[in-house]
Amino acid sequence: MLRASIEHTGANYNLDGVIGDGDGGIPHGGLLIEFAEAAIVGDDARLSAAREQVLKTLGPESLVDAAGIVATFNAIDRVADATGTPIDEERLEPTAEMREHLGIDRFPSAAAG
Repeated sequence: MLRASIEHTGANYNLDGVIGDGDGGIPHGGLLIEFAEAAIVGDDARLSAAREQVLKTLGPESLVDAAGIVATFNAIDRVADATGTPIDEERLEPTAEMREHLGIDRFPSAAAG
């Protein structure tokens, strides 16, 4: 989905933000990463602070959008991991460099494929 969105808009992105390096090259990326991480780790105080900052900085519509995206990606990942869904064969080669850089192949679920 991210790749299709980037191709459609022509925007640039940097996935290093998912490994704690930078802001993804997007406006307010650091804030959105903090919100996503706080939601996923389940730290109520951290999440409350991040939620308030997103609301103050980006507004209520963006908070709802960010929460929906975090929830969707969290659910998709959990379903794939729980079912042992491997990466599609045709996606292995095109994503090899990115998976290596981000350390994705070191996740226990990567061995399932």
